[in-house]
Amino acid sequence: MLSPSRKPMTRRDFVSTVSGGLAALAVASTAACGKPAPASGLAEAIAKAERTRPHTGRVVAANLVAGPAQVDLGGLAVDTLAYSGGLPGPLLRANAGDEITVTLANRLDHATSIHWHGLALRNDMDGAASATADIAPGQTFTYRFSAPNPGTYWAHPHTGVDADYGLYFPVVIDDPAEPGAYDAEWIVVLDDWTDGVGKSPKQVWEDLRMMAMPDMPGMDMSHMDMPGMGGMRSDLLGGDAGDVAYPYYLVNGRIPAAPSTFSAKSGQRVRIRLVNAGSDTAFRVALAGHRMTVTHTDGFPVRPVEVDALLLGMGERYDVVVTAQDGVFPLVAAAEGKQAQGNPALARAVLTTGAGSAPAADFRPPELDRQIGTVEQFTAAEAVQLPAAKPDTTLSVDLSGSMMKYDWAINGARYPDMRSLKVRQGQHATLVFDNQTTMWHPMHLHGHTFQVIRQDGSPGPRKDTVVVLPGQKLSARLVADNPGDWMLHCHNTYHQEAGMMTRLDYEV
Repeated sequence: MLSPSRKPMTRRDFVSTVSGGLAALAVASTAACGKPAPASGLAEAIAKAERTRPHTGRVVAANLVAGPAQVDLGGLAVDTLAYSGGLPGPLLRANAGDEITVTLANRLDHATSIHWHGLALRNDMDGAASATADIAPGQTFTYRFSAPNPGTYWAHPHTGVDADYGLYFPVVIDDPAEPGAYDAEWIVVLDDWTDGVGKSPKQVWEDLRMMAMPDMPGMDMSHMDMPGMGGMRSDLLGGDAGDVAYPYYLVNGRIPAAPSTFSAKSGQRVRIRLVNAGSDTAFRVALAGHRMTVTHTDGFPVRPVEVDALLLGMGERYDVVVTAQDGVFPLVAAAEGKQAQGNPALARAVLTTGAGSAPAADFRPPELDRQIGTVEQFTAAEAVQLPAAKPDTTLSVDLSGSMMKYDWAINGARYPDMRSLKVRQGQHATLVFDNQTTMWHPMHLHGHTFQVIRQDGSPGPRKDTVVVLPGQKLSARLVADNPGDWMLHCHNTYHQEAGMMTRLDYEV
């Protein structure tokens, strides 16, 4: 449903299905996928938490297929992996409290899953092992859950480096009671792209791992790319901007030379939902000729702040509102600190409200270098502030590793040989991220949001994914209100695969 010709969506235009159509879907149990049932005490706690979530009685149902697909990047056809043949996959939209049932058929040659990024859903539907078993090739599984919190979310696999293919789609959970302070809506999904036009993600991963191997007699390293070593630097990110220079950067599945177009009327207030679905790239985003009012991050409202541009790490989402001017304006996402392989290190789409033509594909709007919104500038709206209670426990999350050894780890251990963090239902915890590396890490916690605490102790925004800069120690408040076993990891696909992942386990 992310189509260049899509009509602007009004606030009342709630879409309740995804492509694939409505179906009366049978619910497959987690055990059917081969996962042992959780211990009885934990299973009871998970079921109890589910009963406390809002339930409207309305069902949103869909079928998806994960499999090989040929997708058009804008006159450039590539063979990749995708959901139901689309890039991005079809939009899933529901109201808060709706029951969502999505049946996924795995047509890949390896196991897969759907992780519902940012949704505080029941643990056994999270789509990440060990909470939910992966789906074997040729098998199907039905995810069934209530989505309690409105906001902008997305979904992707939690298997290997599959997140760096075309396997992702946006998820929007609406609140029908939310004031409609905008006239139209634009969903913008950002991505870094290599599959079919450069090395495959699997080859990228093998190259990164090869760099970490000791020198071997007779091994010729001259042919190897050295990602992260060739001028990919960013002051905003504290130094090294990433590991991989991608051939292309995309907005809604399109290259800059063939951008998707969104039509609105001059003077309309447009809500733009920004999602960074990239694997190794932070994006600096601006809409030429406009300032943006930031209203939400990671699904939760913030006190409105006006900026010229925004910085999004992988997995982060921001909602902004702009008042559309008259003309044609590119929305440009610059790959922060990166270069592209012979192409502009930019992704773009176009907002059209009147006559005119968009500038060249390599146009960089001046707004990108003006006031840039980062996490430190935002504060959660009063209604969604977490209690400033004295913490019952402190959870240390020490980040270690290096590019040369590619030994990314949390608390000195690489997944799956991690030491889980422990918490009890109802506890107030302080998460302390301590980045002891020379690279930035977007840290993502499944099944929860936390509230960032600024260096001066003041409250920041509610987040489920937060950028932790090199050498930075960042604290956040967490309320343990969603029992289960939850992954906590760096949302750089290759850092995660190298082992920068642990688990938050509830004790019962």
